[in-house]
Amino acid sequence: MKVEDLIIELREVVDDAKVMPLSGGKCILDIEHVREILDDIEETLPQEVRQAKAIVADRSQIIADAKGEAESIVRSAEERKRSLVTQNEIVRQAQAEANDIITDAKTKAKEMRKAVNEYVDDIMKRTDEILTQQVNEVKKTRQSLKASQRTGN
Repeated sequence: MKVEDLIIELREVVDDAKVMPLSGGKCILDIEHVREILDDIEETLPQEVRQAKAIVADRSQIIADAKGEAESIVRSAEERKRSLVTQNEIVRQAQAEANDIITDAKTKAKEMRKAVNEYVDDIMKRTDEILTQQVNEVKKTRQSLKASQRTGN
């Protein structure tokens, strides 16, 4: 039986007690029945107190476990955040490095185009000069040939 039930039973015994006339409201109780109820309360109370303590301890353990898990989740989230921030920084650095490489490549390509154009222009100039010399030689040879044909005819 629960302590609450025993207290209700004790209250019923008191409520059912007979008032003694001319006693100023004093009642007659079945003392044996009251003692049995009190004995039952004394027996039941420690067991219920132990159960209550166990429930409180379990509650405390559950709360402690929940706090520990919450702290673990927070730590994990913070580590993930740091990891993402680090990855983001790595990506940003890689993009900056890639941009630098592209800029350097464009600059070098521009310089190479300029050098190639200058080289090709120089070769074409020399070729033009050689061809001009050879055309002049051909013209001289033709003139010489024409002159020798006029004098030889």
